[in-house]
Parts: sequence; structure tokens; C-alpha cells
Amino acid sequence: MGYTVTAAWLMENLEGNTVIADCRFSLSEPDSGWEQYLEGHLPGAVYFHLNNDLSGPPQKHGGRHPLPSKEVFQKTAERAGISNHSTVVIYDGGEGAFAARLWWLLRYYGLENVFILNGGFKEWTAQGLPLATEVPSPAAGTFSLNIKDEWQTDIEEIKQIVRGQSTSILIDSRSYDRYIGQNEPIDRVAGHIPGAIHRDWMDSLNEGFFLKDAEQANRFSDWEKDRPIVVYCGSGVTAIPNFIALKQAGFENVKLYPGSYSDWVSYDDNEIELGDSTHFKK
Repeated sequence: MGYTVTAAWLMENLEGNTVIADCRFSLSEPDSGWEQYLEGHLPGAVYFHLNNDLSGPPQKHGGRHPLPSKEVFQKTAERAGISNHSTVVIYDGGEGAFAARLWWLLRYYGLENVFILNGGFKEWTAQGLPLATEVPSPAAGTFSLNIKDEWQTDIEEIKQIVRGQSTSILIDSRSYDRYIGQNEPIDRVAGHIPGAIHRDWMDSLNEGFFLKDAEQANRFSDWEKDRPIVVYCGSGVTAIPNFIALKQAGFENVKLYPGSYSDWVSYDDNEIELGDSTHFKK
């Protein structure tokens, strides 16, 4: 089934081992997703909060949304009824990025049958499909972790890329105005990591739907499929749609820099670049 499922598919597979996860969230109003969930959600859906469930506590370094510890995330997943045999379908409001964060975490920690609801909550309601208001109490799951270490990287590898000691391509997934340093509404320094190439994460989707595999491949057609690629954004959340897009396009050696730009600029001696320094590495 690839990386996404349709609303029609999910409607036919609400029962059994399917766990539905609601990841609606707003960076500017962190409690709004939970409030929307209480107003109405997909039947049986369990809510995951970006800050509380899908991130660890921010520190001096590590970025604004550091990964939760494996022990904490394991317990969070098990409380939601997730086991190793579960099929998990995740949705957000239709943006794709918040659902993608949980998708990445579950896949990173070893769960295979994880999918994003294409179009999210917006598409579900547009089709007039049923909603619920009760908060479920699922039976606890048993989730044994099998970590994919090759799916993430750290600041030391980013430094190697910046110094030209790696063949990896570094992709900045933020909006273009943030990439060039024209606008920086969140992090303390405007610009991007030196040498990073710009590919806006929002181009991975069209009105909340992930592009077809061939369309994703066209976005990254400058590089061979075996080329190692690292994606980052502001805090490791919105880069994940590009991570998925690269997988759709056939790239196997793809990593996420979880701390992303907010981690990079937390070190005073790390250089930044301004302007459009995109250059294609052949």
C-alpha cells in the first residue's frame, strides 16, 4: 500500500488490529488539536500531542522538538494500543507533517504497517464519513522496539557534510524565505546550514495529498537513487514529508536530522549561509 491509505480504505478497515492516531496540531496554538479532537474525531482514534507525546523536553541543544526517548515513546505507543502486529493509520488536519512525525517515529522504532491517511481529517469529513466524540480506552499493546539507526543522523555528520567530508546531499525543507534568511519567525538566527539545497516540504503534497511516486521522483531527479541524502527543517517535523517523498522516489539511503536548524544554530560556532546557495552536487 505504500505510505498512505485512502479514506475509503480506512472506512472498510476500522476494525481488527487497526489503530487510528489523531495528530492534529498547531504550532501557534498547541492545545487546539486536542480541543478539535474532543469536538470530533475518527471512530476509535487516539490522540497524540506533538509536544507532549511525539517530542522530548527541549534542552539547550537538540532542537525545538527533540525525539522522545525510546522508553517514553514505547510506553506512549503501548498506551495507545499499539503492538508489533498492529496496523496504524495516522491523520492530521490535512497538512501531512504532524501525521508524518508519528509515522516516522513508529517506523524508526520498528513498526512496519504504518500509513498516513491521505487528505487527513479534512478529506474524511469532506466525504461525510462518521465521527465520534468519546475518548477511547484501548487495551495496552506490546511494542518491542527494533530501531532503524540508519534513519537518523546527528550534528557531527552534518558537520562532515558542511566540510565536504561526505558525499551526502543536505536538503533544507523549510519555506524558501526562511531558507534564504529573508524571514525567520522562530529560530534565533536567519539563514540555512552551509551547502544545503532547498526543497520545500509542502511540494511533497498537493492539497493535503502526497504526490504520486513518479511525481516525487521528478522533484529529486538530479541525483542517483543510491546517493545518501539528509533532510532537515526547523525542528525535525516538517522535513519528514520530504523524507517520505524521497522514499517514494526510490531513494533508500535517506536520513533525518532530528534537531534540524534549531539544533544547528544552538551552537554559537556553527556557520550559517544567507541567500540562495543551492547547488546541485553531481
